[in-house]
Amino acid sequence: MTATASAVLSRTAVVTGASSGIGAATARGLAAAGYRVVLTARRADRIEALAAELNEAGHRAEAYPLDVTDRAAVDAFARALPAVDVLVNNAGGALGADPVASGDPEEWRQMYETNVLGTLNLTQALLPALTDSGDGTVVVLSSTAGHATYEGGAGYVAAKHAQHVLAETLRLEIVGSPVRVIEVAPGLVKTDEFALTRFHGDAEKAAGVYAGVAEPLTAEDVAETITWAVTRPSHVNIDLLVVRPRAQASNSKLHRER
Repeated sequence: MTATASAVLSRTAVVTGASSGIGAATARGLAAAGYRVVLTARRADRIEALAAELNEAGHRAEAYPLDVTDRAAVDAFARALPAVDVLVNNAGGALGADPVASGDPEEWRQMYETNVLGTLNLTQALLPALTDSGDGTVVVLSSTAGHATYEGGAGYVAAKHAQHVLAETLRLEIVGSPVRVIEVAPGLVKTDEFALTRFHGDAEKAAGVYAGVAEPLTAEDVAETITWAVTRPSHVNIDLLVVRPRAQASNSKLHRER
């Protein structure tokens, strides 16, 4: 085993929202890269099954049920971790696609709490340990929605813009410390749950998001991007990486086959 491989095997990565989609795929990617992965999500059965899968494959993984919006629970989680080297803030999501005039304030609040305050909670709680590691990494999984708006997406766009600014500001504030801040902003990603959750279980509306798009991104595409960014030499910081499918030029320009 090389010295580099040995060093990675002693490192711990926390992945939030690891019960499905990009979070689960990222946990698999980091585990395959040699990290001990700590899986967090509200759905205990999902992360426990994933941890079992990874351990059976010869990796090292453990599940920790957690609601990222519950600060007391997040602080307890941080105290329970002996060390952490990488934090992947993946927990989040979208609710609804209504215009500003009729958007549901409760959905806006939920999106802000999960995407923004969830990221804040985990980052604040784990930043001391990440700093103590001597080579820490914070990953913020935002979205192209955090960089440009689109009609019907204001609530999600607002939350993702705030999440982007959180990452950008944190990078300014901790420059000179041994912690990198990486933002990965995916465009159209087809997962089992994202659009279905956004449209409250309406499978027809969810399918319409991807209709005619030959090859939207997959969870694995984004996970590979995150894993690549995390595994760069420690002096290399991928400040912002925007990744879209070839069929998508912007949030409002998407090629659909007829």
